[in-house]
Amino acid sequence: MLDENALFFACSLIEYIGRMRKLKRSDVVEQLGPDVVSRMYRYADVLHSEPIERVADEFVQVGGIGKGLFDNVAACRYEVPDYWAIGAVYARLAADVAEGDDGAEAMQAVYFSWISDALSNYNTDFYYQPRDYLAECFRAGEVLE
Repeated sequence: MLDENALFFACSLIEYIGRMRKLKRSDVVEQLGPDVVSRMYRYADVLHSEPIERVADEFVQVGGIGKGLFDNVAACRYEVPDYWAIGAVYARLAADVAEGDDGAEAMQAVYFSWISDALSNYNTDFYYQPRDYLAECFRAGEVLE
């Protein structure tokens, strides 16, 4: 069974790491690799009891995640959504498009698709659209009018 709480924590953690290391979220997931992303999802119930900063540092070390130049927070001209809010958006989308009960696989599908860059553009209203609309856009492969 898909664990939406684990999706929420894991996606928020990926968002946090992306901001901390100034990387596209797909780059964070790629550098972590499927085994580590799966572990992040599987053990989210334990990991969430620690401060997210400490957990993020551990995954940065484990994944050997370098620094990048992608700073969507600094590029934002409006109020920046916090990493929990964006984590929730990714988690809901992953839950909605999951094929089966593998949350880690659903997360990777979302992060490696076109929609991840669209959700990371905080200068648009795309990231706070209704969840069913985001799922339909994901399935269609484009923003729907």
